[in-house]
Amino acid sequence: MPSSVSLAEASRFWLQLGLVSFGAPAGQIALVHRELVERRRWLSERRYLHALNYCMLLPGPEATQLATYLGWLMHGVPGGLIAGALFLAPSVLVFTALATAYALWGQLPLLAGVFAVLKPSVLAIVLVAAWRLGRRALRTPLLVGVATAAFGALAVLRLPYPLVVAGAAATGLVVGRWRPGLLLAPVHVTPPATGQGGEQASASPDQPAPAAAADPIHGDDTPTPAHCRFSRRRAWQ
Repeated sequence: MPSSVSLAEASRFWLQLGLVSFGAPAGQIALVHRELVERRRWLSERRYLHALNYCMLLPGPEATQLATYLGWLMHGVPGGLIAGALFLAPSVLVFTALATAYALWGQLPLLAGVFAVLKPSVLAIVLVAAWRLGRRALRTPLLVGVATAAFGALAVLRLPYPLVVAGAAATGLVVGRWRPGLLLAPVHVTPPATGQGGEQASASPDQPAPAAAADPIHGDDTPTPAHCRFSRRRAWQ
């Protein structure tokens, strides 16, 4: 596992991601998680969810904001600008091409059938992405309850989105102050395997030990990069 990722390598990744990022924001967010957290190990699960929570509070498309934020985290302002542009530009080109094709030939039976089949496929991508993201983010009964209440407030009561976000933030503030354990998932520690007689089992010389998961480049205990730390001088510039 390299200790850092070059700007050129990260730029190639953001371009590739922009070319295959289908499924609306939910699908794009799940794709970013699979690539950066699970496969490439550039980020830890906790850092990714922290970045996602921050971007969800900002106005605008959260998937593009997430890519921009992660690019900035790894390579500063140039990395953020490149990540946001390369993540968004291919989608704009593909969307323009599809919109043009639909406007010119959308009434043809063949293309009408193609677009009709794409709708349930995209919906399936969004549902799978929401399910995978929910399993990682909703780790305690309280968080499941907050998500259920927010869904009911938006879908049934039709409350404004800012009001729902403010209510969730207030709940987190109160619970984090008085009962923080309700927000944290329990950590399950697997005891070491024991052999006969209660002695700890050891790996056979002929059997290699299982490989440990590689540490992420930006993990839970990784120091914050210098360009991400608060600076009064940069704030006034």
